[in-house]
Amino acid sequence: MLQRANHLAARARERIRAAREHDPHGWPERDDDRAILVHDDVPADLAADAADSGDDGADRPPLGSPEPGAPDLDGPIGPGGVSGPPSGGRPHRGGQHARRLTGGDRRTPDDVAVVPTGLRVAAAWSWRVIAVIAGLYVLLYAAAYVAVVVVPVFVALLLAALLQPGAASLVRHGWPRSLAAFAMLVVGLGVVAGIITLVIERFTAGFSDLADQVSQGLTQIRDFAVDTFPISQRQIDEAVTAAQDALVANQDTLTSGAITTAATVGEVFTGIVLALFTLFFFLKDGRSIWLWLVGLCPADARAYIDEAARRSWRTLISYVRATVAVALVDAVGIGIGLAILQVPLVIPLAALVFLGAFIPIIGSFLAGSVAVLVALVAKGPITALIALAVVVLVMQLEGHVLQPLLLGRAVRVHPLAIVLAIAAGLLIAGIFGALIAVPTVACVNVAGTYLSRRHDGPRPPEPRPDRARPAVTAE
Repeated sequence: MLQRANHLAARARERIRAAREHDPHGWPERDDDRAILVHDDVPADLAADAADSGDDGADRPPLGSPEPGAPDLDGPIGPGGVSGPPSGGRPHRGGQHARRLTGGDRRTPDDVAVVPTGLRVAAAWSWRVIAVIAGLYVLLYAAAYVAVVVVPVFVALLLAALLQPGAASLVRHGWPRSLAAFAMLVVGLGVVAGIITLVIERFTAGFSDLADQVSQGLTQIRDFAVDTFPISQRQIDEAVTAAQDALVANQDTLTSGAITTAATVGEVFTGIVLALFTLFFFLKDGRSIWLWLVGLCPADARAYIDEAARRSWRTLISYVRATVAVALVDAVGIGIGLAILQVPLVIPLAALVFLGAFIPIIGSFLAGSVAVLVALVAKGPITALIALAVVVLVMQLEGHVLQPLLLGRAVRVHPLAIVLAIAAGLLIAGIFGALIAVPTVACVNVAGTYLSRRHDGPRPPEPRPDRARPAVTAE
């Protein structure tokens, strides 16, 4: 019996050694070079069972030997030709050792179960959005702190978009850059100065007639209100008296406001000088200044940033040109209507409409409302209603013909986005914010769309920052 057991143990040892060479699930080799299936000691529970049954182990095969008649599954013709660990062996545990071997995720299953995937993604996005909003807030706060400098630079940038094509044309015809920039600056100043002179001259000439017409118009409005609405002459006189008393009572406030206005006029004069100075250098060295800024960016991103800026600049030029054309049509149309109705101050009101048209959607409407108000106090309610019809007609022409035809090609922004951008600009920076809201959104839209799809087409040409004139030189 002992010889038979040794023979079976030797066979089992050889088969285990052969299977271990290609078995990924095999048990580790013992230090004492003993077969795993051979045990020197009998477990206590088996010994107790044998003692209770009265079996001394003489008729029982040695521990680890196969049962009599059992199929041979450990041979080379077993399942898959690979012998796995016997039933009842050590289970596979996906613990730290297994993760270290496989290089998998270091998060424990408890962490994944506690924090859902959607919440983890939402948290990752949330702190990034908060960081971006905080950065924008700091940027806007810093811009508001130096608004005296930022506003003239933006104004100069818009004027440069209008005058730069002319300066570039003069340079292509052989003009020096400095002379071309100065010539376009003089042309721009001449046009603006001529418009302002004409507006002031016409306003001064028609002011006396306007005062008389306003007095007559107010009388007509009072009579119309008394005849049409349940209101008496006495109530109107009391309302006018109350308004006069309020003006007298708030004289100190108005005086302090006048002082603040004087300080604002000083800031406006300083801003105009700074805008003209900046505009000259934008026309003269605009490309050089931009190349210097691009040189501060990473080398791999310079080509894409330069191409995005080129597209934004072309969009800004198209926007300014289209806006000037739309504003000119609005001013001429409303001016002709007011002239036919013999409303005073036609040219100043038309100039106001021209300036208001630079704020899309609401600018021309507000300027037209002023024209209707002047027509009301100067000519009466009937003339004011006709003037209102003229303003509405011109606004319809602008909204359904001019803007889709001109601005639609220059600025591909949804009308809802335009309205929201203007509202945000009004809240952040007042009238100036509403003025630059639409071109800012248009340029950001063009640049962002290109950068998000920059790899769809060929790589743009590389800029040459080395050709830029240094911003600061040490000699």
